[in-house]
Amino acid sequence: MATQQNPMQVFNEARGRVSGDGVDLAFGYWPGRGQPVTAIHGLTASYVSYIGVAERLQARRPLFAMDLRGRGNSDKPAGPYGMAQHARDVASAMKTLEIGPCVIVGHSMGAFVATALAAQNPELVKGIVMIDGGYVPDLPIGADASQILDATLALRIAQLRQTYESKKAYVEFWRGQPNFPAEDWNSWIEAFLDYEVEGDTRVNPKAFADGVSVDIAEAFKGDEITERLKMLRVPVLLLRAESGFQPKQPPIYPESGMPAFRECVPGMKEEVISGTTHFTITLGERGATRVADQIVAFAEMCETPEKAVGA
Repeated sequence: MATQQNPMQVFNEARGRVSGDGVDLAFGYWPGRGQPVTAIHGLTASYVSYIGVAERLQARRPLFAMDLRGRGNSDKPAGPYGMAQHARDVASAMKTLEIGPCVIVGHSMGAFVATALAAQNPELVKGIVMIDGGYVPDLPIGADASQILDATLALRIAQLRQTYESKKAYVEFWRGQPNFPAEDWNSWIEAFLDYEVEGDTRVNPKAFADGVSVDIAEAFKGDEITERLKMLRVPVLLLRAESGFQPKQPPIYPESGMPAFRECVPGMKEEVISGTTHFTITLGERGATRVADQIVAFAEMCETPEKAVGA
């Protein structure tokens, strides 16, 4: 007997654990046709941040995504952390599952990890899709990086160490925040937030706050980031959100700051996805649909030598 299917539901997702560089990493794998795409999440997120993209891929490509160390259901060692370490974990997981070379997709901090992976294991990377990440603009003259770091970390680290009455209470807390506009709220966002916390009667965010602190500190190592970008020898696609963390906020990558980014990656393809924020570019209907379409087209290009030349 036929059953009615929820159009927002992801079917046939496989979940498991795979060896990283001395740690076990939780992962999700959505089947599809052709070579898999490997997706890397942002600073405090999890592989579930790609649930909408996976659904909108509609099996046109397999999608493999993992929780980085210190996040989600992956191991949370005291250390080490940092972009190079995350890249070693991703490389180990890809080799264990015999995935690669393939297109690497990185959202936010995941884009920094993707470039580190390309630098350390170029044999695993056919191309990189950066989603609202990958480059840190120069600090204003006289700016104190440590003060900016403290301000950046304060709210998020405090939130990571809070306890909530239940998963439902955690989801409802975020439902009341402007980061996820009411018009974009959907079951993907709820699944992402539900996965983000753990506990029975009272719950806490899964992300390891000390590991997050180390990783965000690397965002100010501009020389290292720029050097990795300049080393890239594969096609690159940058997808930018129209707004920042909330609607009507300036984007994380405004046009005024793009010349320096482009100088690091000549030939980089770009698109600004309208009606999206840093969060809804992967978890909102508009963002997930466009990102999925772009991944399919970009992966095909990277696998067709005559199309990828000069990309």
